[in-house]
Amino acid sequence: MYYVGVDLGATNVRAVVGDETAAVLGAASRGTPRGPNGIAVTEAVLEVVRGACADAGIAPSEAIAAGIGSIGPLDLAEGIVQGPANLPDTVERIPLVGPVGRLLDTEEVYLHNDTIAGVIGERFHSERNPDDMVYLTISSGIGAGVAVDGNVLSGWDGNAGEVGHMTVDPHGFMTCGCGLDGHWEGYCSGNNIPKYARELYEEDPIETSLPIEDPDFSAVDVFEAAGEDTFADHVIDQVAHWNAMGIANVIHAYAPLVVSVGGAVALNNPDRVLDPIREKLPEMVFINVPEVRLTDLGDDVVVKGALASALTGGTGDRSRVENAP
Repeated sequence: MYYVGVDLGATNVRAVVGDETAAVLGAASRGTPRGPNGIAVTEAVLEVVRGACADAGIAPSEAIAAGIGSIGPLDLAEGIVQGPANLPDTVERIPLVGPVGRLLDTEEVYLHNDTIAGVIGERFHSERNPDDMVYLTISSGIGAGVAVDGNVLSGWDGNAGEVGHMTVDPHGFMTCGCGLDGHWEGYCSGNNIPKYARELYEEDPIETSLPIEDPDFSAVDVFEAAGEDTFADHVIDQVAHWNAMGIANVIHAYAPLVVSVGGAVALNNPDRVLDPIREKLPEMVFINVPEVRLTDLGDDVVVKGALASALTGGTGDRSRVENAP
């Protein structure tokens, strides 16, 4: 039996084909289209699913189920993404469940927020992860997948865990990609770190080697200059403050034993992202401070979680696979 997992991010689209043991047999990926509309993104998803099936040597119709981990916000009733914050405004509606189901000729298509797929992947693929944990992504956006008492929290519409849109700064110094002020994501996501750096520089224009005025200035430039550029170090320290505040809020809400962190910003800069958070949390957290660690699954956490969802009927419950006849 064959299963499909899909990871639709703001930067890349990935798909894998796996068997009943969750072993990956084929994979494909490409960049996420920035438009001209949501149908272009849907077509990219179908393209990588076909590519993963071809890589596995199967026809799409041989897959019996699929899981999708996607950027949000979601409309589970329609099986779509509606108004994603980190794609252009012209990308208003991205159909997913219907088109993928038609391609695979199956009704077993399970759609999740990408971070919910991430926490499913963390718990399915690692026996050391506890029943109470959070998977946090710091990437193009920020979000969390939460498990409490072994139950993965999804919400009635699939949008539980949009913690990047918590207000961490009531003064609203930065505007988030969603259009609202003061959100965690507006300061610390990969898309917004360079914007935040520009605003900090405008407020206090100290000497720096960072290409502040370059249209291609990115978070990569900030992290690469760290340790050698005083202003880059200042930006990273400010980002660490907001990250620690956001994670402290998540800890107070859900009391996890582990916070597992992924996403490109964290995976590419673990020491400069996670170490300052670990240092700051004890001063911010009233309850037990959990272990904060980098995900063991790297870039594969969402797509492997989506595959696990397909294997388990959307639940991520590993016992359904282990106890299968």
